[in-house]
Amino acid sequence: MNKQQLAAKIWESANQMRSKIEANEYKDYILGFIFYKYISDKQVQFAKSEDFTEDDIRALSEDDQETVEHIQRNVGYFIAYQHLFSTWIEQGGDFDVSNVRDGLSAFSRLIHPDHKLLFDGIFQTLETGLSKLGETAAKQTKAISDLIQLIKEIPMDGRQGYDVLGFIYEYLIGQFAANAGKKAGEFYTPHEVSVLMSEIIANHVKDRDKIDIYDSCSGSASLLLNIGKSVTRHVDDDNNIKYYAQELKQNTYNLTRMNLVMRGIKPNNICVRNGDTLEDDWPFFEDNDPVNTYNPLYLDAVVSNPPYSQKWDSEHKDNDARFSRFGLAPKSKADYAFLLHDLYHLKPDGIMAIVLPHGVLFRGGEEGTIRKELIENDHIDAIIGLPPNIFFGTGIPTIIIVLKQKRQNNDVLIVDAARGFAKEGKNNKLRASDIKKIVDTVTGRESVPRYSSVVPKDEIRENDYNLNIPRYVDSSEPAESWDLYSSMFGGIPKSELDDLGEFWKAFPGLRSALFTDNGTPYVEPKVDDFAKAIGDHAEVQTYIQQFSAAFADFNLWLRGELIDQMLTLNVPRQESAIGEAIFGRLAPLPLIDKYHAYQLLADQWQQIAIDLEILQTEGFEASRVVDPNMVTKKKKGKEVEEQEGWIGRIMPFDLVQRIHHKDELDALQEKQNRLVEIDGSFEDTLESLSEEEKEAETVHESGDKWVNAVVKKEAKELKAEAEKSGDFEPESYEAKIIQVADWLAEESKLKAAIKKGDDTLHLKTKDTIENLSNDQVNELLEAKWILPLGESLHELPDQQIDVLASKLEALRRKYQTTYADNAHEIQQTENELASMIDDLEASALDRQALTELQSLLKDD
Repeated sequence: MNKQQLAAKIWESANQMRSKIEANEYKDYILGFIFYKYISDKQVQFAKSEDFTEDDIRALSEDDQETVEHIQRNVGYFIAYQHLFSTWIEQGGDFDVSNVRDGLSAFSRLIHPDHKLLFDGIFQTLETGLSKLGETAAKQTKAISDLIQLIKEIPMDGRQGYDVLGFIYEYLIGQFAANAGKKAGEFYTPHEVSVLMSEIIANHVKDRDKIDIYDSCSGSASLLLNIGKSVTRHVDDDNNIKYYAQELKQNTYNLTRMNLVMRGIKPNNICVRNGDTLEDDWPFFEDNDPVNTYNPLYLDAVVSNPPYSQKWDSEHKDNDARFSRFGLAPKSKADYAFLLHDLYHLKPDGIMAIVLPHGVLFRGGEEGTIRKELIENDHIDAIIGLPPNIFFGTGIPTIIIVLKQKRQNNDVLIVDAARGFAKEGKNNKLRASDIKKIVDTVTGRESVPRYSSVVPKDEIRENDYNLNIPRYVDSSEPAESWDLYSSMFGGIPKSELDDLGEFWKAFPGLRSALFTDNGTPYVEPKVDDFAKAIGDHAEVQTYIQQFSAAFADFNLWLRGELIDQMLTLNVPRQESAIGEAIFGRLAPLPLIDKYHAYQLLADQWQQIAIDLEILQTEGFEASRVVDPNMVTKKKKGKEVEEQEGWIGRIMPFDLVQRIHHKDELDALQEKQNRLVEIDGSFEDTLESLSEEEKEAETVHESGDKWVNAVVKKEAKELKAEAEKSGDFEPESYEAKIIQVADWLAEESKLKAAIKKGDDTLHLKTKDTIENLSNDQVNELLEAKWILPLGESLHELPDQQIDVLASKLEALRRKYQTTYADNAHEIQQTENELASMIDDLEASALDRQALTELQSLLKDD
């Protein structure tokens, strides 16, 4: 079972349990049990690494104090054998809800003192909520048994465990957020927004030996984890990253801790707090040693997605060091209170990014005062306007503000990224190319027409410190205008052709080849077919050749970068390297949007990354592994899982068949094509029947299909009659029925042959995959990973040429019919109508009215 299938099964389980608990509460239970399985398996892995035998593991108990302390020191806790997740599974029918209660209680008791803050109370939500899973102990036991049987399938072996679990965790959080409405927004930042902020942060801190990062409203900790993931693209030792998190709500705080631990971060690199960010700020110290544990907390990077515009208690905060320098946010809106809190905790060379409602850019009062101080003190580095409906459960327009303590420059980069997204259900989603474009713009501080602008401080002052994005960046599409002269007399305005300047710059001789220029502001097309004329032009042909030359060795280069190094390469770093290589090859070529090309890579990379993860975790042999294809079917009112053929762990059956079993595949396709022909013949023959013939018993009462059994029976009788009396006329009803019956017989044989052929080819493909040579594996991986990307990249020039042709064709149509043509057509129609009036029969009064209409039409 792959990651997507497992995640879907967990979600299906959540839906089945909705009669017992709300879906959003279910999250706490499922994730709690997943986490318990993780820490159980982690302890077992540690024990095995210490050469514990199976008997030693079965003997683990609290009575062996020396072993308890040894395991506690190394993993942070101790779980006796009887309380291991795997033991619960082994108990089978003897398992009881009391086993869970006892296990969770024992875990809390056996946490190592050094890791008490990290683990203490982490199962509180699960412990206190078990009773909600059923009215009786028996029902609770049944519900929990179903959950742990599902969860046992999650692999937890080493590196794969973190990656698989992370995928499932993010999937679940996303699903619950999508289904829980506004409440979910309090703890979940969409993955793409998190990645965007992380990439900006990582670019700033990438050259540091040690990095401290902090999320003041940590929620699920996705922001922190994504920063860590982004930073690891640049550093070799991710153990040099320390994670700080603060979260108010207990159950969400538990999620923070679980997620950080489950991602394999060492406990010593995790520092978390359960407290109100605005009321209970760091400095942090432990009650038993306040002096030596005092930590004022200044960090390399701070991120947050705080609750938007919530009320807060600003009383007695005037002397708080976080706010005293800039002022207090209004009691009704804590947005700037969170921002100032984050800024306060930055090191002088640090960076922060915070998500806020866009109202903070222009609201007045106390917020206006704070904004002015931030601008005058050069703290605001960049503002990014996000697309609408990017967050679950809220349509509030949002922005990201990037701030620094110390900057060399005093301008502000403003980016309007609101138009770059893909629609996904009710929400909008940033694509990989959208994220890449924003990050490049921010890190390069680029001014891009209708997208971004580096705004001098003086200009912001002139706008009274109002930072509303449309004041500085006009990203709106130009309204379509109509040239009055062209509308009246025809011709295409040169000014509208000038709007296509990037094409004329790329192809200097093309414009004159397409249009006749008489020295007026208007031109006429020289060609009837723009697409053909553009495609045949020498400069365009040269452009296509230049593109082909730039990417001529791309597939070969990719093979060296991916296939030759598949078991050792750094997956995230390799994606970045390939993206930069594509950008480098496109640099001398005009017209093509490099971010469009990057999206092609990102779309393909999703599958490549999954395959590389499997290969690097399980070894090269995984390429030859075939797994049972498990599907869920409904039988006797119940959903049961059963095997339906096989599926390649990495190698898709259809790809293997196209390359290694083409003849069999073609033979099956011929049969499929013949089935389609027969189906068409059924329809054509049915249509050829008269209405009377369609009322025969051979035709369904709906009149749109044959009744097969009746057709076969009647055809048999008609064939017997034909043997006695001779053949029927070819177009007769009888001949058609005989023909349809023959087709039905042929169809039945074809379907049986296709089914047999499919089954035979399926098993043959399974055998082929399991016996692939190393060279054949590499060939298939090239076909799966590299060829689709190369083909999609090579389509880019033609796509640009099609864009130009369609724009020119639209201009031709726009002014092809002039006002004079329309007026003439209207006049002609009116004259025809006026002449027809004389032929109409009408009463005296109607005739009088028609005469008046006729007079008006002639006057026009």
